Amino acid sequence: MALTIGIIGLPQSGKTTLFNALTKAGAPVSGYATSTVQANLAVVQVPDARIPPLAEIFKPRKTTYATVEFVDVAGMGQSAQSSQEKKEGLSAEFLGHIRNADALAIVLRTFANENVPHIYDSIDPMRDLESLNAELALTDLSTVERRIERTKKAAKSGDKKYQQELELLKRLQEALNELKLARQLEFSQQDLAILGELFLLTMKPRMYVLNVSEDVLGAANELLDKINAGENVSADTLQGELKGLAQVALHARTEGSEFVAVSARLEAELVELPEDDAREYLEALGLPRLGADRVIQVGYRLLNLITFLTAGEDEVRAWTVTKGAKAPEAAGKIHSDIERGFIRAEVTRFEDFIACGSFQEATKRGLQRLEGKDYVVQDGDIAHFRFNVGK
Repeated sequence: MALTIGIIGLPQSGKTTLFNALTKAGAPVSGYATSTVQANLAVVQVPDARIPPLAEIFKPRKTTYATVEFVDVAGMGQSAQSSQEKKEGLSAEFLGHIRNADALAIVLRTFANENVPHIYDSIDPMRDLESLNAELALTDLSTVERRIERTKKAAKSGDKKYQQELELLKRLQEALNELKLARQLEFSQQDLAILGELFLLTMKPRMYVLNVSEDVLGAANELLDKINAGENVSADTLQGELKGLAQVALHARTEGSEFVAVSARLEAELVELPEDDAREYLEALGLPRLGADRVIQVGYRLLNLITFLTAGEDEVRAWTVTKGAKAPEAAGKIHSDIERGFIRAEVTRFEDFIACGSFQEATKRGLQRLEGKDYVVQDGDIAHFRFNVGK
């Protein structure tokens, strides 16, 4: 399962700088608004501290990390001065780049820099979010209205399923007309099946990436930790960047979204440094890891994903599955035949394996388990699947 995260935001929010920090892709960064909707795409490894020690033990021919694809698309907010374009929402070209993303990373700028003018001439991340949400809602409204016209024709047959679909579409139309997000509505399982065909942008899980100045990065992360922990934080008692950051984070909690603070410019500079130098600089700022790594971590949490491992002389590899997946489903990530012919899984926790140093010792200590079809795979499991595919 390759996770795809679409990076969106207003011009000069730091989207492409963040993309470069995440991917080391070196995509060109503009200091002014442009009209392009060309996408930057890159696939990067998901950082996993469990891979190197396993590789050290097995000396495999191949080492494979899980991957995440980032898609950075320019173009949002370009129609801010055009009421006609604004009414139509995002272009078909933009939609084509972003509609298949598993989640959206919405970059919101909190830093001020007179050399990087803001499209609205002032810094207000909540206002920017409302602008982006409006554009996403109008884009989805266009999608829903086209589907309504098609469904109306099909409903003339008298088939009740089309009548039910029309009811859902009209409910969506009403909400989106009011610039509400589709994800704010309640849906039945039947509704969700229809929604899956629409690829609505306002239904996608989202994280807010708050692009802060380097000066407040440490304080910003401390503040977000407090909000994440449910502590009583009032944005009204804060000033400057931290106030806007808190407003977005508190809003995110009400809608069940994730949030993370990064300094995209600093991140882009750090990825150019030797690893030891970058780590030392991060430690001086009181930060445990690169913001790029934290964005990936938040993406996994947002989409309820975990990682299991396979290890041997041929390959040490990380695999991504949805939390709650059972052993046969996890086996199917490796190959469909393994899922179809699943017999059992030999499972060892990563920590137990490292403590033992080998599967033989783990078995001797009773730390390797045999699990059947109902076993729910856990993050950090090292699994070996037994299977038999008949003729």
